[in-house]
Amino acid sequence: MALGLAFLLAGKLGLTQGLQLPGDQSPPSAPQPAAPATLTAVHGVVRNAATGAPLPRTLVRIEGGEIAALTDGEGRFELTGVAVGPQIIRLRKPGFLDRPYASEDMGYQNDGPAHSVLVVAEMPDLNFKLTPTSAIHGRIELSTGDPAQGIQITLLKQMIRDGRAVWTQNGSTKTNGSGAYRFAGLPAGVYALYTQPTLESEPVTAIAAPGAKVARNGYPSVFYPEAREFSGAARIRLKAGDQVEANLLLTLEPFYAVKAAAILPNGKPYSENDHTRKLISESFSPITQVIVLDTAGNRLAYEAQYDQRTQSFQVFLPDGVYTLFVVVSSDDTNYSVNRKPNGHAIPEVSNQSGFTEFSVDGNAITNLKIPLAQKPNWLIHLRILQSSSQTSSSLNHNLNSVVTIPSINAGEAPMDNGFMINSPVFASTTQMTGPDQLEMYSAEPGPHWISTEVNDRSLCVDSFSAGGVNLAREPLNVALGASPPPMELTLRDDCAKLALTLPPALADFLPGEEPFYTVYVVPDFDTTADIPPMTVHPSSGATLTVDGLTPGSYHVYVFNEPVRLEYRNPAVLAALPTPGQQVSLSPGTTGNLMLEVPAR
Repeated sequence: MALGLAFLLAGKLGLTQGLQLPGDQSPPSAPQPAAPATLTAVHGVVRNAATGAPLPRTLVRIEGGEIAALTDGEGRFELTGVAVGPQIIRLRKPGFLDRPYASEDMGYQNDGPAHSVLVVAEMPDLNFKLTPTSAIHGRIELSTGDPAQGIQITLLKQMIRDGRAVWTQNGSTKTNGSGAYRFAGLPAGVYALYTQPTLESEPVTAIAAPGAKVARNGYPSVFYPEAREFSGAARIRLKAGDQVEANLLLTLEPFYAVKAAAILPNGKPYSENDHTRKLISESFSPITQVIVLDTAGNRLAYEAQYDQRTQSFQVFLPDGVYTLFVVVSSDDTNYSVNRKPNGHAIPEVSNQSGFTEFSVDGNAITNLKIPLAQKPNWLIHLRILQSSSQTSSSLNHNLNSVVTIPSINAGEAPMDNGFMINSPVFASTTQMTGPDQLEMYSAEPGPHWISTEVNDRSLCVDSFSAGGVNLAREPLNVALGASPPPMELTLRDDCAKLALTLPPALADFLPGEEPFYTVYVVPDFDTTADIPPMTVHPSSGATLTVDGLTPGSYHVYVFNEPVRLEYRNPAVLAALPTPGQQVSLSPGTTGNLMLEVPAR
């Protein structure tokens, strides 16, 4: 699995290593009779990484076969009949995790790479460690004294994405009949949690009239311990094996009906007609997307719905100040048409967006209007700086394939209502709108960290700005109802390479568990280019070459275990036990660096 990860990163970064890649072709050789495999025994011990205590009843298994064993009361194991040569070993024990991946991208949040072991006839003892998981548990009480059964609780976790600490959803659960809940199997980290709003009765069939008093009673969304907004939420810091109790008290409050009509640019009210629903369903896109925002522009957990009968958006809210942000898909022939050669106007679906601000103060609101306008896309002007020694043809390529532009929600906490618009991370969908211009579908309002993945390895990032603002230093802040300023992405074709080499004493795959090292190449300058963590280990070759790097000064950090490094935070880098190795890369050249590997 460690080798598989190296291949994966090589594909993303354009890495070359001292090994034969799967696509390489070598001249065929005459088949040789297979020599009988030499078999031996593999033995060792598994310990608790937090306490050092031995771990009994841990499953130790050779991958790809049926050889497995459970550890005894002293944490010891023995695997017999193991073929001499490289083997992959996996460990499993409920309530414990093996080493993680260095990356927290999607698909890399559970157990990390397996243990690569070189088996020889006289095997030394293997020493493995598993980390105990943590849990957050508690009980919810209601001010009425009723059982708090079925209250939904959402868990947030601070994760490292693109070198930055961001908040993402980490699951949800519901309370049982006694109001208890539990999130188990959690790795160490920083968490927060909140309750989803809960109404006391089933939805009413009609919205209350203007001036009406309480429409329904319910329990507002609350962040632990008792905050209405994320800024007041407690940060729950879990160490390995922690069991933290977090109890909440929910107070019954009146919820008032809020009704809003969306108005198209042609002055007509928005309506989900059958034709629109058919077109949208064929494209697998939602017809409407609705978010309730607080005064700071952060998403709240209250869910609004579209009522086709009244052609309005409806939501129940407690007293407070809110913004209702709406995105709809319209095929109104008076606004968006696609004219065919015969002159007939064919409705074409277009995205409209709008918002309205309002206060709920003891009464229902039934007359809100949300003016809609064409949902703005993000325009990106693409420039390529050509060096005198290079002739770049990338502008002749399809611009859509040159770059991928992921965006990370830089807001406080993602409240997912089930729509893609609330995804904390998205990779851009772009279309070419000119010879040197990309148009990217816009995300939700609010701040966004922008990064750049250059798919053409002959090019690298020079700068990325929006209205004169360096997007490597500041997030792109998209205001409600406004387009971001024109963005300019500048690439260059005089990129550098960096060859990273293990010390000679570590370049050979020695008997026992293979050491592997997590390497971060961190620019000393501001850039939106992302260089994800890499893994270096003897079986993948002693040298790893990273290409597509912007010329300039870098620091290289090496760890002897997977480390999730917030490398865009100077304070985090300054707190590291070693300052890293500095290397300067000149345009169009390859730098060489012998890695300074920490002791194991």
